[in-house]
Amino acid sequence: MQRRLTLIYWKSDQFWLGKLQEYPEIMTQGETLEELEENIRDAYLLMMADDVPDGYQTKEIAI
Repeated sequence: MQRRLTLIYWKSDQFWLGKLQEYPEIMTQGETLEELEENIRDAYLLMMADDVPDGYQTKEIAI
């Protein structure tokens, strides 16, 4: 089942920029609107850590 999310996007001088309304911390760019959509899908999948194995650990760090 595919999940549907809302892409907020705009055109800057050089790139299309966008972020997901439901996850505003996920933001990316593309030279075309199609590239932006592809990049935001990739960024979402990376941020959701679909490929993290069972038994993972977490640790708080100072930034």
